[in-house]
Amino acid sequence: MPANIREIKGRIKAVGNIKRITKTMQLIASARFQQMQKRATDAQAYTLKVAEVVGEVASTMNPAEVDLPLISPPAKKAGKELLLVLTSNRGLCGAYNGNVMRTALKHIRETGREGLDLEVVGKKAVNIFKFTRVPVDTVHAHIGDTPSYDDVAALAQTYMDAFVDGRYDAVRVCYMAFRSMSKQEAVLQTLLPLEPPQADETEQKKAGVATNYEFSPSPQDLLGELLPITVKSSLFQMFNEAVVSEQIARMVAMKAATDAAGKMGKSLKRQFNRARQAAITTELSEIIAGAAALE
Repeated sequence: MPANIREIKGRIKAVGNIKRITKTMQLIASARFQQMQKRATDAQAYTLKVAEVVGEVASTMNPAEVDLPLISPPAKKAGKELLLVLTSNRGLCGAYNGNVMRTALKHIRETGREGLDLEVVGKKAVNIFKFTRVPVDTVHAHIGDTPSYDDVAALAQTYMDAFVDGRYDAVRVCYMAFRSMSKQEAVLQTLLPLEPPQADETEQKKAGVATNYEFSPSPQDLLGELLPITVKSSLFQMFNEAVVSEQIARMVAMKAATDAAGKMGKSLKRQFNRARQAAITTELSEIIAGAAALE
């Protein structure tokens, strides 16, 4: 077998192996996406319901009377904010990490590195910040690919404590938000301070009558209990959306790689057939020429 044919045959085998690997990774990402999407949908329902309850409680209060540290920025400016960046631990997910890091680096340049504390989740963020020579203050390596509510709630509690103590003017999170199957976008969202809660008047308008509630304990005390839950559930939802977006990006990237490997395999097979046909034609020409020389 000529060397050229052996080389093409080896490449066909290598491309076939790559196609099987990328196809397997696509199926794994698809299964994980369905699992994480269900988890994110369930968590989103809880987060929205908590926000609805907070709005109902806030509707009974005079906005001027609301004095809660999680809503009001510190009276004395700290001159520093905290930025949490969420990326993946593994690659092969297209532009997922690149888009998140581009948004984070833009904010760091605008704010100034000395004006913020930088915390990251995911090995890719650590590597990119190291490459760009941006120092990272804290790496949350204990939070894995499937973040638990307890880990995220503990992290949110440390942020609330630091914000209430006046160490930060704001706490922001840079992550990939899940909008739909066809749209995910890197966003920079403010976790603290919370926006002042407002009641959803849509349902009241549909009903045509407002409902009056009597609260015990007072609405101020209820908001004091509900707002920390809102912060924890909101941060957990951000983590869930980031994981869902990662699986979609990996699924799309692996499908594109599988399709590209399939096209390359077909092209190599055509080259192999041409090379084999050329070798057969050459051998036949040599045999015919040899037989003619003997006559």
